[in-house]
Amino acid sequence: MVVTTSTTTDYQTDRQPKPTEAYPHNSVDWLSHLISFDTVSRYSNLALIKQVQAYCEQLGLSVDLTFNQAQDKANLFVTVAAGEHADISTGGLVLSGHTDVVPVDGQQWTSDPFNATIRGSRLYGRGSCDMKGFIACALNLLPAAVKLSKAGKLHRPIHLALSFDEEVGCLGAPLILADLANRGIKPDYCIVGEPTNMTMVVAHKGIAVYRCRVHGKSAHSSLTTQGVNSISYASRLIGFVDDLAEKLSHRDDSDALFDVPYSTLSVGTIQGGTATNIVPNLCEFTFDYRNLPHMTQEDILLPIQGKVAELNAQMQLRAPETGIELLQEESVPAMTDSTNDELQQLIAALVEDSKRHKVAYATEGGQFTNAGIPTIICGPGSIEQAHKADEYVELAELERCDGFLQRLLENCTSV
Repeated sequence: MVVTTSTTTDYQTDRQPKPTEAYPHNSVDWLSHLISFDTVSRYSNLALIKQVQAYCEQLGLSVDLTFNQAQDKANLFVTVAAGEHADISTGGLVLSGHTDVVPVDGQQWTSDPFNATIRGSRLYGRGSCDMKGFIACALNLLPAAVKLSKAGKLHRPIHLALSFDEEVGCLGAPLILADLANRGIKPDYCIVGEPTNMTMVVAHKGIAVYRCRVHGKSAHSSLTTQGVNSISYASRLIGFVDDLAEKLSHRDDSDALFDVPYSTLSVGTIQGGTATNIVPNLCEFTFDYRNLPHMTQEDILLPIQGKVAELNAQMQLRAPETGIELLQEESVPAMTDSTNDELQQLIAALVEDSKRHKVAYATEGGQFTNAGIPTIICGPGSIEQAHKADEYVELAELERCDGFLQRLLENCTSV
């Protein structure tokens, strides 16, 4: 059976579960509860955030929220202090996760994506691996952390940071980091719980997304000299981007620890033209750049801007009103491993695997490292299952994450 789902705002509103005071008592139940909140990025995440806030406050914790400009989305930050009267501003370890998920539009699911389903050894549902599984395990850890804090046995604060809109450019995390800076809170480390099969990811690439608008001049296709063909000029720029991508793959500063060891450029979408017999006056395309941590956007922007200037000159000789716009839509920094040796040693001991991994996908980790907080990525599930129909996480992965966080908590009780 294939389950089809509506994607309207009314559907999203109707799907939100009712508030509850009977909170889950294990990670599987927490994950099932979190999946029931339809937090696709185009919708609000407030229902989920308010539920987590109420849970934390029931545990006696003070919760801080930071909102987007429209006030329909919020980040959550909460701290279990090292003792009931301890200063929360110094040190501690952040467990970070994003609450938004990608859409299910056009995907063929065999079960309701917003109703967690266990089949065999897997739990299915949107966000099960990316990345509500980690959040579920972190929420399940809080009562034990609070108990240790009240007993005076917790010697390092534990912070939980939940953000909005990671999937559309990591928009929420900068607000959390700005709020922490304003409040003088300086965590020692951060663990971002993106799906890594509970292995340690020490670095990832950055990503920048660009939209290119080529403005030509319309004419009848039998009178091509009277027009400026936007598609033709877009194709020349796309060819230049592809050639630049090829050059990136042959640079001598690649990093073999990455799954793709060099920086990449990729054209993703293109739109243009209205009819075959009309010289098109507009063509738009998008491309993304995924850079190794030691490279910058200027490494590709400068040559692309030079090509744009060359094409603009050619176009405007024929029609002064024509030209090319290059607009940046997203920018997420790379995460470097240059300052997190001590954290890597700790995580290697906790996951019982010293292998360091580096990945091509981007996370909020780069924003934490840019803020001076050494960060690693480690969480349940496989990135290969993310964003797909029938997204799932292995139940064994949730168990491994529970064990990892419990060992982390025990580490925070040692002096």
